[in-house]
Amino acid sequence: MAKVDEPQPHPPKEQLPNISYCITSPPPWPEAILLGFQHYLVMLGTTVIIPTSLVPQMGGGNEEKAKVIQTLLFVAGLNTLLQSLFGSRLPAVIGGSYTFVPTTISIILAGRFSDSSDPIERFKRIMRATQGALIVASTLQIVLGFSGLWRNVARFLSPLSVVPLVSLVGFGLYEFGFPGVAKCVEIGLPQLILIVFVSQYVPHVIKSGRNVFDRFAVLFSVVIVWIYAHLLTVGGAYNGTAPKTQTSCRTDRSGLIDAAPWIRVPYPFQWGAPSFDAGEAFAMMMASFVALVESTGAFISVSRYASATPMPPSILSRGIGWQGVAILVSGLFGTANGSSVSV
Repeated sequence: MAKVDEPQPHPPKEQLPNISYCITSPPPWPEAILLGFQHYLVMLGTTVIIPTSLVPQMGGGNEEKAKVIQTLLFVAGLNTLLQSLFGSRLPAVIGGSYTFVPTTISIILAGRFSDSSDPIERFKRIMRATQGALIVASTLQIVLGFSGLWRNVARFLSPLSVVPLVSLVGFGLYEFGFPGVAKCVEIGLPQLILIVFVSQYVPHVIKSGRNVFDRFAVLFSVVIVWIYAHLLTVGGAYNGTAPKTQTSCRTDRSGLIDAAPWIRVPYPFQWGAPSFDAGEAFAMMMASFVALVESTGAFISVSRYASATPMPPSILSRGIGWQGVAILVSGLFGTANGSSVSV
């Protein structure tokens, strides 16, 4: 009886131009550490902006804000490890998502929390309600992902359908970023100009052959602009200005360094036992579905940029299932926000 040939795996796709590393050719460890730190700085903006916006509305102060940021960073690292090891196994960062912010704000504005006179107690009650909603909402992606139901949807997705999806998700972030730039134009505008200058212009002038400037543009621009902002602060440029201007522009007004302990390991249910409300859980499930669609497009984009094999629908569905686990972990730890692929 003739031996049946075993099916051969898909060969990796051709590496895209101007991309130095792919899933089969990782960078050396020193450069990988620097690139990882730069990616941390990129996602740090999202990680800080979300709690900075939500925690004061919940009734928390600088100490609560620092703890939520620490928890969000810890959970993002944990969920990224889970996704890289057991999920899609693609180089995708799982972090906080703006998709869940409107639903969280609706919970904050719920009338059942208005009877709390103590702001810290109100913060904890809202946080526990958000945790309960996230725990329930995580079941949507867990069921669709691990049952294979999302695999049937993913079969109809093509790169052509992913391009407008990821583009619209990226453009949607402008409404969060540019108002922050406008709060302190003398720092925000130089940051934008410098990062474009370093990443797009300098590599054509200084041709080192190692792609240092375009690859580490964020590191260069953040360090330079922070030193510039600190010199303005020390030099008294903002003395006597409005409190909002000082909060946005000075380097010593965030209150996070003073409020944050040197070493703190977040743990589940650190804010207390979650509370559950059917309406809030349903609203959070709708946000979870939107994040599911966004992450589906992001997974396909990441697989192409990483020059990976064509992403099988079953692997995509498994990645969505583990993203549901990421939302569950966010609910258990209390981040006031769900998780999705960092677009």
